[in-house]
Amino acid sequence: MSDPHLILAATLGSICLAICAILWALIQRRQNQERLAVLQDQIAELEARASAAQSSAEAFDSALLSVEDGVAALASGEESLAVCAEALGLKRADAQALVGALTKADPDHARRLRGLFERGEPCAFEVRGPKGVVAVEGRAAGALAWLRLSAVLGEDAGLPTAPRFAAFLDARPSPAWIAAADGAAAWVNRAWLSAVGAASLEEAARRSMSFDRTLEALAAEAANMGTVREAVRWVAAAGRRRAFHVVAQPLEGGGVGVWTDDVTEAEELREALKRHVASHDETLNHIADAVAIFSQSKRLTFHNTAFAELWGLEPAWLAERPSHGEVLDRLRQRRRLPETADYAKWKAAELGRYEALGPAPDELWSLPDGRTLRVVRQPHPMGGMLLLFSDITGELRLKAQYNAQIQVQQATLDKLNDAVAVFGSDGRLRLHNEAFEQFWNVTAQQLDAAGDFEGVVELCVRRLHDQAFWRELKGRVGDPDPGARAPMSGEVRTSDSRIVVYQSRPLPDGATLIAFTDVTDARKLESALAARSAALAEAERLKRDFVGNVSYELRTPLTTIIGYSELLEHSGENLSERGRAHAGAVRTAATQLARSIDDVLDMAQIDADEMALDVGDVHVAELLSGAAQRWSREAEAGRVELIVQHPDDIGLIRGDRHRLDQILDHLMENALRQTPPEGQVTISARRALGEIQLQVADTGRGIPFHVQAHIFDRFIGRDRGGPGLGLALVKALTELHGGWVALESEPGAGAAFTCHLPEEAQAAHAAHPELEF
Repeated sequence: MSDPHLILAATLGSICLAICAILWALIQRRQNQERLAVLQDQIAELEARASAAQSSAEAFDSALLSVEDGVAALASGEESLAVCAEALGLKRADAQALVGALTKADPDHARRLRGLFERGEPCAFEVRGPKGVVAVEGRAAGALAWLRLSAVLGEDAGLPTAPRFAAFLDARPSPAWIAAADGAAAWVNRAWLSAVGAASLEEAARRSMSFDRTLEALAAEAANMGTVREAVRWVAAAGRRRAFHVVAQPLEGGGVGVWTDDVTEAEELREALKRHVASHDETLNHIADAVAIFSQSKRLTFHNTAFAELWGLEPAWLAERPSHGEVLDRLRQRRRLPETADYAKWKAAELGRYEALGPAPDELWSLPDGRTLRVVRQPHPMGGMLLLFSDITGELRLKAQYNAQIQVQQATLDKLNDAVAVFGSDGRLRLHNEAFEQFWNVTAQQLDAAGDFEGVVELCVRRLHDQAFWRELKGRVGDPDPGARAPMSGEVRTSDSRIVVYQSRPLPDGATLIAFTDVTDARKLESALAARSAALAEAERLKRDFVGNVSYELRTPLTTIIGYSELLEHSGENLSERGRAHAGAVRTAATQLARSIDDVLDMAQIDADEMALDVGDVHVAELLSGAAQRWSREAEAGRVELIVQHPDDIGLIRGDRHRLDQILDHLMENALRQTPPEGQVTISARRALGEIQLQVADTGRGIPFHVQAHIFDRFIGRDRGGPGLGLALVKALTELHGGWVALESEPGAGAAFTCHLPEEAQAAHAAHPELEF
């Protein structure tokens, strides 16, 4: 390429370069202008914001200080800075001097400011100066620390700032919050969050948690009505049921401040007091004594059921809480108060007892209806007076009866020959009779001075030296164990050789009765009686032996006499008629004597309890027919009609056939002898109520009334022609069968003997008991 061409190319390149440079410069200028406009807008905005911030800071009476490397500068609020300096007592309003004053005011404030300046830790506190209070809030932004100062002068200097008051509420142990108009919480303290179990109010709102829905309604009501509302609510807080006194106060500018106080203990005490009062009233309503409580204003505040019943007052009238004077007036109208000559003076004295400080002495009221009341008055712990009325009419009556009974007991004991003393459970001598004094040769004064069991023993030991006996007796008196107080008895011998029987008996009231009896003479008499009884037993044995021997000795010759008399009676023509009559009379007399001897032996066996019955089944019909057959000849000889009567189904009886025949033979013999010619003797039997009744009746001359009472006694029947043992033996044999004999007779109208025999005879004793198993 040639040089021109090179020059042209260089020129064109230069021109293009210049054009590009111009275009780049134009573009840069436009960009710079746009950037300048933006910066100018930002500057304007910052100026506006700074002006607004300064205006707002000045509008709220606060000064804003910036601190960098310990150097303070005023950012805004020159007038507020002057007010803060005045509150702290500074002569000039200088930012650096003010920060120095804040640092020197309190060591804690200096620590907080150092934390802000060196580490950027936010702080908030108040500094009290001579003329006011300065509230300080510190924040860090980059390398600068900012302080906002607000001063309060005059009367408002004592009020806390909003942050300080919020911190105060947040530190309360009871929930407190600010509610909106609808009752929902807008701000809450830590106690509120702890009670509902939430970390923040936002979390509680998100989870629809509330301290108590009813309290939200209470706050809404306070907001709508513009008045303070109070309530006591039981709320489940932190897992426990607690009572809170809640105050909802409408706030200026809107919202409701809700303030709570934990009154759980007070409410529990109130409920306990209420239950205690209710139980106290219920208890008083169940006691028999009448109780009335009057307040300090002398009006009836409580009465139990017994009070209304005692005085006959209407419950509706008592429910109106009448005064004490009105109650007395109504009782006087109904004549239920003690009679007094000057009622007005008596009433004034009664009502004047309210002025007394201590309890009044008890009184006794005698009412016109005969009742006696004990009146107890005492000041009530809650003011007023408590009156208690006890009807002691029955008590006085019982006391009089008790005193009379004691006197009767004492008089009764004094009439006893035994020496008697009564000791209480405490060992004290309660009662003793005159015989006790005479027995131990002591006086009543000595016994009264002795007092207890030990003292009485000291008086009595002179006559009875056995200490073991007195210790044993003391155990029966003073031992509280009921088993140890068991009855005790025995014999002891005194120093003068007298025999004494003693006994102790526990009494129902815990006392112990001790009695002493001198049985020396009785023991001597017993010895004499024992000797006499032995002599009588020996005489009875000798009598039985004599009767047995005599009977045996008599029976042998009687058998001979009877045999020879029968032989003579049947000797035919060898003996004259008169001789045969004499022989027959001898045989009859001998036979009768033999039967009498048998009766005597039988009675002796019965008396000795040696007769045994051979019990078996006996046909009653055969028993009657056999007796009639045996006595038919005598009946024909005496021209007496013999009649046998019994039912066809009379059946059997358990008994001794021989002894039953013996009973009927004696009754038949007695009846035939007492029945005149042309008379009748009836032997009959009948069954009734588990027994067989055997009866022998005659139409003879009867038995006199004075003889009937002793007809079955031995030898009483001699005037009826016998030895007097027949009817006695009938009675003894019938009773041996377990039955009894009855007599029905009128003089001149005959007699009827009835033997009541059980169907099953009693087992008799064997004749020889030594052979029994």
